[in-house]
Amino acid sequence: MSLSLYVITIALLGISYYKDKNKTKKALKKSWKAFENILPQFLGVIVLVGIMLSIFNTEFISKVIGSESGWYGTLISAILGAITLIPGFVAFPTSAMLIENGAGYMQIGAFISALMMVGIITAPVEIKYFNKRLTIARNVLAFLFSFIVAFIIGKVV
Repeated sequence: MSLSLYVITIALLGISYYKDKNKTKKALKKSWKAFENILPQFLGVIVLVGIMLSIFNTEFISKVIGSESGWYGTLISAILGAITLIPGFVAFPTSAMLIENGAGYMQIGAFISALMMVGIITAPVEIKYFNKRLTIARNVLAFLFSFIVAFIIGKVV
């Protein structure tokens, strides 16, 4: 699957270059700058997760947020997701590493859902633009929705 995506990307890049060399070069320069901006965050989280995986062994991860941890592990995962502020492009590879090291799908579903939808860290900014009541209601509903997502993932996977 990955190889086919690379082939398609290179082919489309070739078509773009053929159609307009200057636009393609400009787009590649912009994408490289975006990559340079994203790289420190990405590496930081990957290193942090790597350190955590070396400290906490597979048994510990399985016990706390593994599929056998049930709703307790799902709650821990959702809370971690709600208070963590990392972008999605970092969260998904991080989640894959956690799953490879014993985390459960339901628990990771709650983590990702809460991470993307709940904004504990960003709440002060949200309160500034909206109001306190709306911000709290949105975050509480998003937090509860992360459990619905986890439940559905638990039934499907």
